[in-house]
Amino acid sequence: MDAHKMDETGLKMKYARIPYVRQEVSRIFYGTASPPFSTSGEGKELLDAMLELGINAFDTARVYGNAETALGRWMDERGVREQVIILSKCGHPDTDWTKRISETEIRSDFAQSSACLRTGYIDIYLAHRDDADVPAGDVVEIFNAMHAEGKIGAFGGSNWTHERIEEANEYAYKHDMIPFTVSSPNFGLAEQVQDMWGGGGIGISGPSHQAARNWYKKQHMPVIAYSSLGRGLFSGRVKSEKPEAASEVMDEFAMKGYAYPDNFERLRRCEKVAERLGVSVPQIAMAWLFSQKLNTFAVVSTGKPKRMVENIKAMHLELDEKTLGYLDLQEESDK
Repeated sequence: MDAHKMDETGLKMKYARIPYVRQEVSRIFYGTASPPFSTSGEGKELLDAMLELGINAFDTARVYGNAETALGRWMDERGVREQVIILSKCGHPDTDWTKRISETEIRSDFAQSSACLRTGYIDIYLAHRDDADVPAGDVVEIFNAMHAEGKIGAFGGSNWTHERIEEANEYAYKHDMIPFTVSSPNFGLAEQVQDMWGGGGIGISGPSHQAARNWYKKQHMPVIAYSSLGRGLFSGRVKSEKPEAASEVMDEFAMKGYAYPDNFERLRRCEKVAERLGVSVPQIAMAWLFSQKLNTFAVVSTGKPKRMVENIKAMHLELDEKTLGYLDLQEESDK
């Protein structure tokens, strides 16, 4: 069951427990895969603002440029390490997409991450991509050893299929080990039609991934959803009547993943519902995400604290089942 906290602005941040994480985790993770964190390694004031809003969870990765360095410097200078939850990732493929899911690579990534983060402990640690040629049980063994050594708390996969996670967990249960307890796929109102970066990006949105969503519902596994606002599609700056202008707002990866007719129709419906309710398009898309019957957390990146305030408000925006279906193209009639 969720707990609630009232912050200084009068907003309620929602929190929930994730197994093997030492404290409650905010339902919104602040994402650092963008400037200024990934570039200059700065952004302390932004991180301050997010913490003040009640966000205590921060998403980063070994391959996010200077993001881990920025987080580590901030935690050290502000003395907030014990207040925050750090999620980082390992085993991302090389630039030529050579896979790196092995004990040597995972431990090497951890050593570099912990040095940048200025901490010997990472609260949530994820394999950033999968390698189907490596038995899932091997990864379970590696992560269990690192957990026993006090290096990591919860662990799981980013961009792993639910079938591979199930394979990992069957091995864990059979060998009396800790299973994967968290997953980070792409999830949101927009369907990721193509893998944006290559190398095995996994999404669970859209009609073709109903089986995956059903599995997550049954398992109640925390889903830490990335690109939940369609990487700019639902920012409010893209207009459904001008899909040809989307590239002025969305980068090449977002265009490859989301710039398709069904998603622009979802955007059009978001615009209509937002106008009817007197809120913004991103608030409707965020409300849709948190209204799903999954144990959902959202990774959100923004350079403006006031936008995060709107995201937090959206967590409390109630949408009825008909509206939820309408937004996801399951209802034909306009509202």
